[in-house]
Amino acid sequence: MSIAELALRVVIAFFTLLFLTRIMGRKELSQMTFFNFVSAITIGALTAVLVMNPNVTILNGVLALVGWTIITIVLGFIDIKSKKARGIIEGQPRILIKNGKIMEHELRKVRLDVDALNALLREKEVFAVSDVDYAIFETDGKLSVMKKEAKQSLLKSDLGIQNPSPKMYPISTEVINDGRIITSNLEKLNLNTQWLEKQLKLAGVNSITDVFYAEVKKDGTLYIDNKNDVLH
Repeated sequence: MSIAELALRVVIAFFTLLFLTRIMGRKELSQMTFFNFVSAITIGALTAVLVMNPNVTILNGVLALVGWTIITIVLGFIDIKSKKARGIIEGQPRILIKNGKIMEHELRKVRLDVDALNALLREKEVFAVSDVDYAIFETDGKLSVMKKEAKQSLLKSDLGIQNPSPKMYPISTEVINDGRIITSNLEKLNLNTQWLEKQLKLAGVNSITDVFYAEVKKDGTLYIDNKNDVLH
């Protein structure tokens, strides 16, 4: 392939891709669902073939891009019109926290662990699972969070609060993960397993293995989420 042909292929591929992307719409850029991910990878691969593979004519390369764009647009139209098709093409949002309880079965379905869930919550400026009423894992991989009413943002002046009550700890700290005690975190809080077991008994929990997740909140109390919570 000559330099002139390569330059021509690059120019044609660029403007073709720009034109087709505008036709497909902004959703391809704003939401990365399974369908959008596959579509983006395929279009990128086809563009690379058009530019670099001399065995593929420019016409065939452009036709391949146009054909894939048509498939994307048609499936997008079906996605809009049919809720059932939308579930097949893009998947369904998953409720990971409901009424303040972690749905561990839903976590497994979306291949997340508690650490990953906490990381997503921190991105939403939520530093304690106990502050969350609902958390929904959207089809584009983002987490939508609704805090408990008492934890929703309000101005101190709205509540007439001048001096907030002191907190025992700066942030909530995880102490049990999937039935296992995180002793290092307990030690950082100057707590021990005896204290933890006592708190669990007060909450009616007889065995640590029954606990999916627990954290010491900023006020020193223990938030507990039992195993086998299910959606109803």
